[in-house]
Amino acid sequence: MRSPLGRALGLGSAKDGVEQWWLERVTAIALVPLTLWFVASLVVHMNSDYATAIAWLQTPRATTLMVLLLTALFWHTALGLQVVIEDYVHSGLKFPLLIAMRFGCFVLAVAGILAVLRICFRG
Repeated sequence: MRSPLGRALGLGSAKDGVEQWWLERVTAIALVPLTLWFVASLVVHMNSDYATAIAWLQTPRATTLMVLLLTALFWHTALGLQVVIEDYVHSGLKFPLLIAMRFGCFVLAVAGILAVLRICFRG
């Protein structure tokens, strides 16, 4: 249903964006149980002292779920911010903002994961 000029120029659907849309949905669905677990854990350990909280985070289950939470959280954040930047920034700043946003999300995710792993393997 494209015009002959559109066909000749190769204009039309780029078949791009569906993967990002699905990834946003998958990370959002993954964040629901992970966030519920995290909030429930905070409530349970609300009146705990520092040593108890560290001991809890050193358990394999808590460490694994925390790393999964951080990964899903910052991946979902990067995908969402990318859409916002692509939709609302219409200047030469778009590409540098996308790079800075990706780098920032990556650095924050790695810092959080390394902090959790440092606590987990602290002897």
